[in-house]
Amino acid sequence: MAQPRLILASNSPRRSQLLAWSGWAFELDPANLNEDPLPGEPPAEYVLRLAGEKARAVAVRYTGEPAVVLAADTTVADGGSILGKPADAAEARAMLRRLRGRTHQVYTAVALMDVWRALLVQDVCISHVPMRHYTDAEIEEYIQSGDPFDKAGAYAIQHPRFRPVVEFGGCFASVMGLPLCHLQRLAARLELTPPQDVPRACQSNLKYACPIWQAVLNGESVG
Repeated sequence: MAQPRLILASNSPRRSQLLAWSGWAFELDPANLNEDPLPGEPPAEYVLRLAGEKARAVAVRYTGEPAVVLAADTTVADGGSILGKPADAAEARAMLRRLRGRTHQVYTAVALMDVWRALLVQDVCISHVPMRHYTDAEIEEYIQSGDPFDKAGAYAIQHPRFRPVVEFGGCFASVMGLPLCHLQRLAARLELTPPQDVPRACQSNLKYACPIWQAVLNGESVG
């Protein structure tokens, strides 16, 4: 049976890069939605709601077609507080100081919408992320690079110079924005199989020996 068209409802270059490692051919058709959390909305519910809304919003453009829409949403949470993308340098500085030397959580939700069957399936990956004791000078240098401003929590785990995270033992790809093993097990519910060996490709490209990939594919709630 021919594979349906895969539509990535995102303009994130990181998600495109990660998805390409799966071997799936895909097209880009970003969703454009209000991403503000609802009052009192817990982080897991927030990212699941947004991922689902993005998938549905793009799916209506392909009504009647054999297509699957992939959407994702990532947020950083410190306790019950959701930290979105910083609006300016002052907000980025405050976020980075708040997270410094502590462990916080990153929530990434994945949604797959089978347009033909009008079937939406979702999953969420929750990662515990320990941050190192970077200095104020390092924060300022990182802000000057411009990198924090399009990222929840004002940082990128993969940044080659800042390297804010230490002793991480979860899904590296999820903190970047798309947990590939969670995506693979979610796709299996729609009878979709990636062309590539996803765990091997992910670890090879990230140069990261993931300790949880087998547990994820076995259906465990780890991130």
